[in-house]
Amino acid sequence: MFFKTKKFERSVLLKKDFFYSILTYCQMKHPNECILILKGKSKNGQIKIDGLVIPPFNETGPTFAGFPHSFLPLDMSYIGIIHSHPSGSAEPSVTDLHNFFGLVSLIVKSPYCDDSIFAWDSNGNSIPLSIE
Repeated sequence: MFFKTKKFERSVLLKKDFFYSILTYCQMKHPNECILILKGKSKNGQIKIDGLVIPPFNETGPTFAGFPHSFLPLDMSYIGIIHSHPSGSAEPSVTDLHNFFGLVSLIVKSPYCDDSIFAWDSNGNSIPLSIE
């Protein structure tokens, strides 16, 4: 093997003020889903989320949330998306996995409390999430 690749264990670090902003936004949009773009940095497998963006022209309803990616300005700090599941499930659906964007997808399940946010990779595997 000519090149060695180091396998990183991914983890997600979410700042506390963004954590509470996300929960509040989900509560405001309930019973519809909501969607936000995550901004941050990734280094050595650790994904640090330090910003949120409401996507332009987003559409939401009780069972869907999405936005046209073609209207996004080029921004290298976009690292994923977060959306809510008003149904109370935190598992990513097949549609969620097919529309995966960036490095991580966070799902917030109803009732939007302190233990309602979960992180997933593009294969539907759980990623450890910690609040700073």
